[in-house]
Amino acid sequence: MDHDLIIIGGGAGGLSAARAARWVGADVLLVNDGPLGGDCTFTGCVPSKALLASSRDGLDFTSAMERVRTAIGRIAETETADVLRAEGVEVIEGRASMLTHDTIIVDSKRIASPRVIIATGGRAFVPPIPGIDTVDILTNESVFDLTEKPQSLGIVGGGAIGCEMAQAFSRLGVHVTLFELADDLLPREEPEAGAVIESVLAAGGVTVRTGQSLEKVAATDDGLGVKVTTASGESSFEKLLLAVGRVPNSSGMGLEDLGVKFDQRGHIQADDRLATAVRGIYAVGDVTGKLPFTHAADEMGRLATGNALKKGPRGRFRTSWIPWATFTDPEVARIGMTEAEAADHGGLVGEIPISELDRSVTDGYTDGFIKLIFGPRKVLRRTGGGQVLGATIVAPRAGEMIHEIAIAMRTKAFAGRLAQTVHAYPTWSYGIQKAAGQFFGEVEGRSARPARKI
Repeated sequence: MDHDLIIIGGGAGGLSAARAARWVGADVLLVNDGPLGGDCTFTGCVPSKALLASSRDGLDFTSAMERVRTAIGRIAETETADVLRAEGVEVIEGRASMLTHDTIIVDSKRIASPRVIIATGGRAFVPPIPGIDTVDILTNESVFDLTEKPQSLGIVGGGAIGCEMAQAFSRLGVHVTLFELADDLLPREEPEAGAVIESVLAAGGVTVRTGQSLEKVAATDDGLGVKVTTASGESSFEKLLLAVGRVPNSSGMGLEDLGVKFDQRGHIQADDRLATAVRGIYAVGDVTGKLPFTHAADEMGRLATGNALKKGPRGRFRTSWIPWATFTDPEVARIGMTEAEAADHGGLVGEIPISELDRSVTDGYTDGFIKLIFGPRKVLRRTGGGQVLGATIVAPRAGEMIHEIAIAMRTKAFAGRLAQTVHAYPTWSYGIQKAAGQFFGEVEGRSARPARKI
């Protein structure tokens, strides 16, 4: 065999896997078609957060886009092939395909390893809307290439990307209309979270149209814009951004012929140890469809490497332990179950509006809430408050606050520890202690209640 481990794909999952392999002294080859760093660095997390920060700081469009490019460049410098080679990772730039379960081919060269990790990520989904192929559209893979500010922007998709871009472009002086098929924005989150974000976006000048699907798309009469048709009529925009999800990069590698299994959307099926149906082949990141987040891919990469090599970090990938955040203002962060999901698991809910925290008084910020969900343990039931089943936080620093809950869940701490832990005053996190206290008695007029299917 040529290597202990081969990794196909150089995004977050692939980079994590490669570095994990080097930590345990393995001989590892990483094959990647395109710049290392993947979507997060070039078309995802990094540019979107840079654009959000620029809009928050009052930069003009040109300066904001320059800040985006600077951020991409600085982070990309830490993930180049030369950087990895200096760390002991062999890197080949090219497109790989699988010949057998332990042999790949890159530019007619055969390379063997008893273990292969697929980390090829995903790409923007373009839905089959009539006329969509007749107009120029934007996705997350092209929107950050804009050099001139559009006067108007239609955004299709009210998930995290759509809401973040709606707020950022609106603050940069663009007239934004946001379309979402579901009745609520952020449909994966608690309904109250979507309601807060819809209210905030509307107050900031975004036209929000929920329960709306695009029936057709066409160029405007002058050919300079895009006209969309919904059940409520026609609208025209200078640019149209599609933010309706992603599809996996799982085809064209010969995996089907080897017996690797896929779901209906083309995601590689991998178990909780990231192993596929074929011995020696593992899969991590967006290509698995487990959780479409950079930090989830990073965790999967480490675990898959440990499980494959049988040394170093290893174990099961548990989606319930992974937090995530939408970086609107306010931020929306979540981990574990929603209230509706917890209703079938004996869940109790403690919640507090952000407006009731003293920090909201000092900062003049009232949009948001903290919702904690506790449930019984298998044997000890509700002793010590039971266990943490999940949480949703909508607050200015929700993305930071959620990690306290993540630690409690991962360490399987008694839920009551969140109420016992002294929090600095007046912080936003002080609200977590107040919400947790509701499971043991009334706190400022509030006490825990049974979870309900909303």
